[in-house]
Amino acid sequence: MDVIRVEVNDPRLAAFRDLSDAELLRARGLFVAEGRLVVERVLADRRYPVEALLINSASLNALQRSLEARAEPLTVFESDIAGFEAITGFNIHRGCLALVRRPREPSWREALGDARLAVVLESVTNADNVGGVFRNAAAFGAGAVLLSPTCCDPLYRKSIRTSMAAVLKVPFGRMTQWPEALQHLRREGFVVAALSLRQPALTIDAFVDQFRDRKIALLVGTEGAGLTIAAEQASGLRVRIPIAAHVDSLNLAVATGIALSRIGAVT
Repeated sequence: MDVIRVEVNDPRLAAFRDLSDAELLRARGLFVAEGRLVVERVLADRRYPVEALLINSASLNALQRSLEARAEPLTVFESDIAGFEAITGFNIHRGCLALVRRPREPSWREALGDARLAVVLESVTNADNVGGVFRNAAAFGAGAVLLSPTCCDPLYRKSIRTSMAAVLKVPFGRMTQWPEALQHLRREGFVVAALSLRQPALTIDAFVDQFRDRKIALLVGTEGAGLTIAAEQASGLRVRIPIAAHVDSLNLAVATGIALSRIGAVT
């Protein structure tokens, strides 16, 4: 491990400039792991090559063992947290981030593998919601998260951080043919359940009772607009979570967690 003390204008920090530009970062084949817990989990997983780290002294002390446990040499830049925003273009969570090489993204069928429970997201562009869904998927035993073409990148730094690094554990793939891919999913034996407020819809408990022995894909739409009619029609059935009459809806990550907690217990 090579620890290099740097100041804001050090030319060796070129790779850490403009990290707020997600498309540029993706074009470079990298993603950002942000925060001590997330970086610690990246360091523990040998599938993710680490290009370099930018951390403050407190994070360096906290991650010392994890850094030393990596077999390959690591370049670690240490800097005062006051200068991090000037370097990267955004406030760094707890003064700790790593530049990590992006893995090859599998097809949705590869990501699905032999999973019996999956989550499918349509047009979810909010990174916090995507991260929350991955965290729920990991917590309740979903084997994959599948995404429509317009969903945000799960490897965006906020999504990874919100998921508590579950994005790095739960396989995901993009369904480029949308919503036709849902029909393919059904032909492969999955019951595709559209989480929706529209009627008619089975309550989540009635759905679990009826389909407890089947492979299940929970289809969830974006905040506010929900699922498109085309996606609901391709799914074949609707499922709802009963809520108080004076409440119009639930946050999509919360709703996904509630549904998965019921479905995951029986799949």
